[in-house]
Amino acid sequence: MFFSVVIPTYNRLPILRKCLQAIAQQKPGSYENYEAIVVDDGSTDGTVEWLEQAGLERVKWFVQDHRGPAAARNLGVSRSQGDTIVFIDSDLVVVDDFLAAHAKALEERNRTSRDPSGLSRSFTYGRVINTSNFDDPRSEPVKPTDFSAAFFATGNVAIARHWLDAVTESEDGPFDTRFQLYGWEDLELGVRLKKIGLKLVKCPAAAGYHWNPAFSLDRIPYLIDREWQRGRMGVLFYEKHPTWEVRMMIQMTPLHRILWGLLSLGGWLNERRIRPALEWLVKRGQPGLALELCRICFLNWYNMQGVYEAYREWRERGQLSLPPAP
Repeated sequence: MFFSVVIPTYNRLPILRKCLQAIAQQKPGSYENYEAIVVDDGSTDGTVEWLEQAGLERVKWFVQDHRGPAAARNLGVSRSQGDTIVFIDSDLVVVDDFLAAHAKALEERNRTSRDPSGLSRSFTYGRVINTSNFDDPRSEPVKPTDFSAAFFATGNVAIARHWLDAVTESEDGPFDTRFQLYGWEDLELGVRLKKIGLKLVKCPAAAGYHWNPAFSLDRIPYLIDREWQRGRMGVLFYEKHPTWEVRMMIQMTPLHRILWGLLSLGGWLNERRIRPALEWLVKRGQPGLALELCRICFLNWYNMQGVYEAYREWRERGQLSLPPAP
């Protein structure tokens, strides 16, 4: 089993350095059959210049215009040599037996769970632990909020290349490159993988620490924009898979309209009105709690507005053949 670790990146040079350092510092003798493929998605922060000078062993890197993570991952897969692809994000700092843990879990499934064709219809999903500790990301404890119910998420997953080939829809690669904004391109691929009978095998030993800067008030515009993008890409996800499950995922249901409408008071309880409460929490060293308050009061509301706005626009332009949204 030869791993190709595919890492798309966009303007994340400081944490990318830590990401690649962690991959390079796998425990001696634990697992050495791998390469790392970095795809720069049009960064403007000196990432390419650093890659040119770093001279990293086992690391290949490629550059594309800014087209989003779906296109970047497709390029990484197309330039990789491995029979097994490991997807991680460039803000993930992995443990020193990360690759060995994925390999052990996959090999165990290959021995014990095969279909009539002799293949194991499984992929492994490593634990993702969220942290804002840049200096020592791996010191973060596991928290209840680190739980994920996603079937296939490219923050930390290992899958045989032939399964990606089996669900590829176009010459671009396994990911749909129409997902150019934030969100859903990996979960949409997961729907296609589930349809051919693949099973998720959780592999908590293959842990990665997902770094994001601690919440601050100046990040609010970025967070709002990301929710709008997620909402708009959610409509593309629903167009491809018009099921109740996907509607629940993208929050396009009457339940979500009622829930987020009530909690945000119909959008009245927005970032301006709760700013004093957010300032109070940040000053008292509770940025995580402040972020959760943002999600409850207005971020989910903005996400839902993005969904319905995109749905209306695309139907008016004749880009959707779906019935009116509930």
